[in-house]
Amino acid sequence: MKSLFAQDVFFETVKRIEVFEASASRQWGKMSPAQMLEHAARALEMACGKGPQKQFWLGKLIGWAVRPSFVGEKPFSKDSPTAPEFVITDEPDFGQAKIRLLILIREFQAKGEAGVNGNVHAFFGRMSGTEWGATQWKHLDHHLRQFGG
Repeated sequence: MKSLFAQDVFFETVKRIEVFEASASRQWGKMSPAQMLEHAARALEMACGKGPQKQFWLGKLIGWAVRPSFVGEKPFSKDSPTAPEFVITDEPDFGQAKIRLLILIREFQAKGEAGVNGNVHAFFGRMSGTEWGATQWKHLDHHLRQFGG
């Protein structure tokens, strides 16, 4: 399983973000390129332990049932549901959103598995550093592919 904590995967992902352009064409979904960057940045903030560290009640109720597919090898499906806190309704500045995401991905990678181990996912609750590394890579890969990147 790929992980943002693997140097080669990290550098490949950073490169994909660096070459990502505001004019990228969406293959599915509703987000603009700038909204996607902000959405991904908010997910990385959560993974880094920033912001509220609380699991939603629905996640407590059914998260255990879908967690294996979330943390497993299978890529995320198109048009997967998103928590309201991660839905971007305004139009962020593309350049600023890109810089923000690059700063956060570097911060996340620098923390390492031990530095994010036990941080709380809004739906799935406490996750291991290994799970965070894999799922953040899957999330970024999913959205970069969403725009052909």
